[in-house]
Amino acid sequence: MMSVEELRACALLQDCADQLSVLGNIIRPRAETQRTELHLKTAQLMAGSSLSNFSGELKSQKHLKIQQTLLASDNLAKVQKDRQFVSDVINALLEELQKKNNFQSLFYAVEEERKKKAELLDIINREEEGRRQIKKLQKQLLDIRKEKTEECERLEEEVAILKDQVQDMRVRTNQQGKFVKSYAEQLVCQGSKHNSHKENALEDEVMMLQEKIEEEKNVHFETEAFLKKQHANLKEKLQYWIHRYEKDMEEKEQDIAALQNKRNSSQTRIQDLSKKCKDMENVVIEDRMEKEHLRAQMEKEQREKNAATKIQAWWRGTLVRKGPRSKKADKSKKKDGKKGKKKKK
Repeated sequence: MMSVEELRACALLQDCADQLSVLGNIIRPRAETQRTELHLKTAQLMAGSSLSNFSGELKSQKHLKIQQTLLASDNLAKVQKDRQFVSDVINALLEELQKKNNFQSLFYAVEEERKKKAELLDIINREEEGRRQIKKLQKQLLDIRKEKTEECERLEEEVAILKDQVQDMRVRTNQQGKFVKSYAEQLVCQGSKHNSHKENALEDEVMMLQEKIEEEKNVHFETEAFLKKQHANLKEKLQYWIHRYEKDMEEKEQDIAALQNKRNSSQTRIQDLSKKCKDMENVVIEDRMEKEHLRAQMEKEQREKNAATKIQAWWRGTLVRKGPRSKKADKSKKKDGKKGKKKKK
């Protein structure tokens, strides 16, 4: 059963939901009629405007603009969305109160709305940051454009200067070409004379070189014969060393086989010695165990002997302690006997 306060809250929420639904049904046609009225008023004001009542018309136009912004489609859609959200929250809260007697859905809706608002604020902040970056980049772009224009002007000035220098260089190159042409003709004449003298000298050198070539041919034949002889000697030596290499390899293989046999015999000997060492270790271990047994037996005998000596000492001590009393009694008896003998004399 629900309490009276819960019933009151449910009735209140139901009333709010009904009013919101009625408000949603009223907003659209009223907004359309008000919008048409505003359009008519603005048309009348624009048609009947004059200089005398210009300030009053400005105020009325401002008022109409404010009403138009309020009755714009975006604002009406936002109002309709907020109304629908509040209506959904109230209906969910009413259903939760009727079924579970609880209103956690209200906290959940408020928390979801806060999250959406935080996300929206984050988006707005990022958009503002982007706008600031865009402004900064536009400023940098303007600075770069200004620098580039200045650099273009400077380069145009340099191009004009370089064109003047190229013109001067053309004039100079034409003058230098004429001078070089005349100088080259003179050099050609001198070169032809000089070349004739050089040709004569070269003919003499060719004769000398031919003689040297003949001499070099003779030397070549002699060196070729010598090298062939050396090649034959080296072949003989190569055969000798190959034969010796094979012989040495056979001897070394025999030595390796003998060493392997010796190694195998030494391994067998080492195994025999290891077996003997193990036997000796066993003998030593047995000897140590016997010695340990004898030492333990001797210690036991020594303890028994010490115990016997202690017992004998104790017994002798007891005898010694009892001895003086008996001696005193014997002495008294002896004295009495001596006195009796003296009296008899």
